[in-house]
Amino acid sequence: MSSFTAAVRAELAPSGRLRAGVNHGNFLIVSGMRDGVPVGVAPDLGRELARRLGVPVEFVEYRQAGDLAEGARKGAWDVGFLGAEPQRASEIAFTAAYLEIPVTYLVPAGSPIRTLADVDRPGVRVAVSEKSAYDLFLSRTLKHAQLLRAKGIDASYELFVSQGLEALGGLKPRLIQDVEKLPGARILDGRVTAVQQAIGTPLARQAGAKYLREFVEEAKASGFVARAIEKHSVRGVSVAPQAGAA
Repeated sequence: MSSFTAAVRAELAPSGRLRAGVNHGNFLIVSGMRDGVPVGVAPDLGRELARRLGVPVEFVEYRQAGDLAEGARKGAWDVGFLGAEPQRASEIAFTAAYLEIPVTYLVPAGSPIRTLADVDRPGVRVAVSEKSAYDLFLSRTLKHAQLLRAKGIDASYELFVSQGLEALGGLKPRLIQDVEKLPGARILDGRVTAVQQAIGTPLARQAGAKYLREFVEEAKASGFVARAIEKHSVRGVSVAPQAGAA
């Protein structure tokens, strides 16, 4: 990839450090904490980006993707690691995805719902994590089912169980864990969508955005993303294709 310019560093690290927004609510890209700092695929990318820019990294931590996205409007971070969705693109310039996470539904024991299409029917209530990438996608695409939102993935599971809802929408790797706790529950075959985990920067930072797009493509092509996935033992995700690949 091309080397960064003074304009790139001024946009991505205007304070002299790279403020990287990460979402602890997504355990697939932020695995936890070590010595008081986040670890995982996204933090690894943040550290590598800061290393290339020649600045220290400072993690700006959130518990929900929606709050992280709103941080762009507040100028709370310089780069953010979150799902690229059209509703967010009015304020955030996104790279192509570096990682994809499949999304599907979990249904309770005895449910008549057998297919993904069966979910989008009148009377079907779907629990989701509020302002997550898949909440935004389902808000655009569901025509008949009702979305019930909770603050965070854990809370959406609790809502599904406590209210006896017809479906729980979520990241398939998490649903694989949840289904083990619910005798007779099933995960529907196929996928509704795949969350495109990307890196974003506030929309006005066009030089920085161009550099980030190149950085992500190089991180995929070099195997950096694949190694990070393996290093953190992340299951059920895949490295996103190169931008423009068929």
